[in-house]
Amino acid sequence: MIGGLGFGEIMIIMIILIFIFGARRLPEIGKSLGEGIKNFRGALTGSDDKSINDKSDSSKDKKKD
Repeated sequence: MIGGLGFGEIMIIMIILIFIFGARRLPEIGKSLGEGIKNFRGALTGSDDKSINDKSDSSKDKKKD
């Protein structure tokens, strides 16, 4: 039970979402929502994933040379 919603209510919501957005679009929406949550959590903790990724990318470039 999530927030007072039972299994039946969640299934009805999922069916409505599939009708509205289509089955092809739902994974894209889920991915963008997950990335947004990840960015929000990173902003709250003060971590900067971009600087970490930039450092790892530059070390990969050095290894290629």
